[in-house]
Amino acid sequence: MSYRELATRPVLAWSAVTVAGRLPIAMAPLALVFLVRERPGGYSLGAVLAAAYVIGEIVAAPVLGLRLNAEHARPQLAAGLAVGAAGFTGLGLVPGAHPVVLAALALLGGAGPAAVPGALRAILTSLVPERAATQAMSMESMLVFGIWAAAPTLVTGLALGVDPAVPLLLMGVLGGLAVAGLWTLPSGWQQAAKGDGASTRRALLRAWPVYVLGAAGLTLLALAELILPALLEQRGIGIGWAGLLLAGFSIGSAVGAFAYGLRAGWPGTLPVQSLVLVVAVASGVALVAVLPSAAWIAVALVAAGLLQAPASLARNLALRELLPPSALAAGYSVMYAAVGAGYAVSGTLAGGLLKVVAPSTAILCGVGLTGLLVLIGAVGERRLLRERVREREDGDRGRPRSQEAASDGATPGEAASGEAAGTSDDAAVRNVRR
Repeated sequence: MSYRELATRPVLAWSAVTVAGRLPIAMAPLALVFLVRERPGGYSLGAVLAAAYVIGEIVAAPVLGLRLNAEHARPQLAAGLAVGAAGFTGLGLVPGAHPVVLAALALLGGAGPAAVPGALRAILTSLVPERAATQAMSMESMLVFGIWAAAPTLVTGLALGVDPAVPLLLMGVLGGLAVAGLWTLPSGWQQAAKGDGASTRRALLRAWPVYVLGAAGLTLLALAELILPALLEQRGIGIGWAGLLLAGFSIGSAVGAFAYGLRAGWPGTLPVQSLVLVVAVASGVALVAVLPSAAWIAVALVAAGLLQAPASLARNLALRELLPPSALAAGYSVMYAAVGAGYAVSGTLAGGLLKVVAPSTAILCGVGLTGLLVLIGAVGERRLLRERVREREDGDRGRPRSQEAASDGATPGEAASGEAAGTSDDAAVRNVRR
């Protein structure tokens, strides 16, 4: 299936809602810094507010994701977006309030819509045929990278050119538009089978290696974004190049997402693809630490960006195959929390290291942390796949002969129907044996 076939009215409506719902998320950290930077200790307060916002996201995403009603999620998503919009609007209306009040509003802004990205991804894949899942998620990745590329420029222009509160007020308006836009989308998504809360939690816990690899991928993004200005100063390169270099990383990521979706399948299983690509991105970020000129740093960042998006897509597709349909939105929400935690931990580590070591050394230490996470995730993936193959073989041995005969005698149409209705466990085992 080609990208052109995604240009349907439901997918276009989904795209509009995604832009309105996710642009505030991308704008939030920088907007919070600009909001209070002119107060005494403004930059430190801005960092605290941004941390409160991220904590709200990390804590709320799995909690709210587990509570989503797959077939009737719209009221829950609307409530979450409304809470987030209220938090952002409050920050814009009372920028001079006590820091505790501002932190509480930032926490609400992060927590309210925390389950929305995962739910919107589940809705998107329900709007397209199964064979188009890779293209749909590649399109989503391109859209999100475009949003993240535009957000800093938008925040900076409005905060410096109009007023620091304007970005927050705009974020509140966008949240309200996203609430209204939900009524142009399905009320939820269909699931092949419903699971109880305990079985969903077990499935989510079992997928922990995928979350670890997700956190590893975002540690690299944090290193690229947060240490790059200091690294440029260390190299004697104008700090103004930081924005252009990071834009190159984002553009490379968008191109990588597009290229990944051009093929229905790539060599290797999805977990292996994700592992190899994360290692390649880590190598690119490590090169950034040692290259001497802005031109070579730009080449390394663009190359890392080209591979960053496919690595993320492979992880999300692997998670989609690993989890039962009833747990998908919760799984995407847990992944969202995991990558946010990876970003936060890497950012905190980088900030601490910059006080005692050179920026280039801080980047290499961060790459070492990524390598440790990749190793842990790879070992977990290997154990998980072994268990799933063994469970499938045990199930085949315990299968009644009458069922085997019925299966062997099924018509092509019945066989296709049975395969389409198969569990995600079957899909994962098929991938292992390819």
